[in-house]
Amino acid sequence: MNSWTNATDSLLLAFPALFSIVNPIACALIFSQLTAGNSPAERRTLAGKVAIYATFIMLVALWFGTAVMNFFGISLSALRLAGGLVVVSSAWGLLFAPERHEERKQEQAGQPDNPEDAAFFPLTMPFTTGPGTISVAITLGSNRPAGVKELIPFFLGNSGAAILMGLVIWAIYRYADRLSKFLGHTGTRIFTRLSAFILLCIGAQILLNGTDDALRPLFLSRLDQH
Repeated sequence: MNSWTNATDSLLLAFPALFSIVNPIACALIFSQLTAGNSPAERRTLAGKVAIYATFIMLVALWFGTAVMNFFGISLSALRLAGGLVVVSSAWGLLFAPERHEERKQEQAGQPDNPEDAAFFPLTMPFTTGPGTISVAITLGSNRPAGVKELIPFFLGNSGAAILMGLVIWAIYRYADRLSKFLGHTGTRIFTRLSAFILLCIGAQILLNGTDDALRPLFLSRLDQH
């Protein structure tokens, strides 16, 4: 029972973080503009490809990102501190200047001549899952517990969050044109800012965890000396 609870807790932490940094609703509105000249069938195919590629990128970052950081001698506390700063910085920009974030995303995606050929680059990376998403995924993966029993539900929950995020990207991109008409400019801004605030809180928590990891040994050594 505890294993399923831990997996659920990991999913409930990871999914809001990934959702907030990917911001699929705002991305879908730009995606709708970029693929306006395509038929509905082509748009559905493209949405599926982008979702699959994005899920793969998030899973790789979650599973292997920490190992790559360790290979370069980067400690877990440093990874959490750096990742937390990236998340907070991204969330701050989304919260107070969402227009700049969307403009940057649109510049990254460009206006591909044939979107079918651009499914991975640039529509998946860096448009949908860019450096910010990869940083968040690596930081989430760095919070892995030490015990094997806790490790399995941890990765099940985080992997489930990445797969669920991929499904959300697929569904929202698939109906991007309808979503654009339904939400409009004001609705998108409201949703973006709510997501950004959640992401800001998650980034602050990651920073606190990193600070605790870095300072705890210093306090313990001081106590041992006394």
